Amino acid sequence: MHKIIRRLGAATCVAALAACAVEPVVEPVAKPQARPAVVAPPPVVAKPTSQKSAMLRQYFNQVEQAQRGQGLLREDGGGVDTPFTADMLARNFEQIAFYNEYDGNFSGRGGASPLRRWADPVRMQVIFGDGVPPSQRKADQDEINRYSRRLARVTGHPVSTIGTPNFIVIIASEDDRAEALTQAASRMSGISANSLSAFRDMRRDTYCAVAAFAAGPDRSTYTAAVAVIRAENPDLLRLSCIHEELAQGLGLANDSPAARPSIFNDDDEFALLTSHDELLLKMLYDSRLRPGMNAKDAAPITRIIARELTGGPL
Repeated sequence: MHKIIRRLGAATCVAALAACAVEPVVEPVAKPQARPAVVAPPPVVAKPTSQKSAMLRQYFNQVEQAQRGQGLLREDGGGVDTPFTADMLARNFEQIAFYNEYDGNFSGRGGASPLRRWADPVRMQVIFGDGVPPSQRKADQDEINRYSRRLARVTGHPVSTIGTPNFIVIIASEDDRAEALTQAASRMSGISANSLSAFRDMRRDTYCAVAAFAAGPDRSTYTAAVAVIRAENPDLLRLSCIHEELAQGLGLANDSPAARPSIFNDDDEFALLTSHDELLLKMLYDSRLRPGMNAKDAAPITRIIARELTGGPL
């Protein structure tokens, strides 16, 4: 088209040279193609809450208010009113690390257990139920990111929220816990939906729970874990669950009424991991202890470690 226009202009000049003024040829300019509009992903909108879930949320709010009114759910980590000695720390460690809180179905008390902990790096991932609102998701994810770094620092063992998960943290309501459990089973090798069936029907007074799966000839090395936290819990109870279940999933599997200041105590005096609990985690991952050891064989070593950590006499 452009070349044809130029030839016509030249022929006209031959016929009337004096009056000829060749019009400049204007090259057509291609219009820039419109960029496709960037479509933002649809916003995360929480599903409507069922009456059962709404009633649970109301119940847990009442529980938190009552406990805080009694001076429970402390967030100070312990103080001058909660002293403990090296011998107390060693005894608490024995009760918490060498016994199970529940049996395999969370239906009864567990018994004696060998020392269990992780050998591979722990890689946590959070699965939120569809009913969890975006603001709560962000807050909980931020807390878990921070807490995983704290656990890594305290234990000296790699713990993060990066990579292929081997520790799933489910935060879901009564309405969507079953679907979240199915997702968890699909994301970790060696974990089946059936192995998580105990989480499907949780008693009302169970705010949260964790199951860790061990491998090896003596089944003392953890290879996977799943923690389930009720999304209906109010903020402090939910954070308390994050602190306790993630620490228990590292190998501190029991509670003890004698442990103080500690979250590994059913009296709910403390909501968050305490200075005492950090020492328990340090002991658990001390290289002088080995997975598979029983309480009797470990006792002389744990007493030495406890005295080192508290500055007591050796």
